[in-house]
Amino acid sequence: MFKVKNTILSDDIATAKFACDLPRCKGACCVVGDAGAPVSKEEIPVLHKAYKFLKDELMPEAVEVAERDGVVIGSAKAGYEIATVNTDECIFVKYDDNEVAYCSIQKAYYEGRFNWEKPISCHLFPVRLKHIAGFDYANFEYVPKLCSVACEKGENEDIYLAEFLKKPLVRRYGPEWFAQFIDSCREIRQRKKDASK
Repeated sequence: MFKVKNTILSDDIATAKFACDLPRCKGACCVVGDAGAPVSKEEIPVLHKAYKFLKDELMPEAVEVAERDGVVIGSAKAGYEIATVNTDECIFVKYDDNEVAYCSIQKAYYEGRFNWEKPISCHLFPVRLKHIAGFDYANFEYVPKLCSVACEKGENEDIYLAEFLKKPLVRRYGPEWFAQFIDSCREIRQRKKDASK
């Protein structure tokens, strides 16, 4: 583990190689799992706004779930998550012509139609955060079904997970934190190389 300001991170965030390979994984992180994406209380109003804005573009079964169960389910004690269709597929998922799942909120953001990209937990995946006693604990949640092709691409293209997640990490913690984080990652990688000699 290593610490950057008030965030404690697992070493594999520094050493793993990872780069999303959408044509191969087909956007599995949006549709595979046993729960919806975790969201913060602060994100809930934005998600309700996104739902109202995108409702006519979403799949009928997703609208049915949102109208019946709500856009976000859970509680302050148990945690909040985005509602899903059949416990796995996010209600904001759409599919392109190649059957690749994509986030309709993010698509609207890139098209300049919505001013928020997506929940930070989605943006940071496969890193998951837990907030405990004033600290964020960050772990690389490696799920073979979701992550193996991305790890393979990262290895082939020599892209580290830490650098791949620059945009969401800067969004969450700011550029100064990210610069310190990358310095720590490079030190950890060097120590790992030196230890393997």
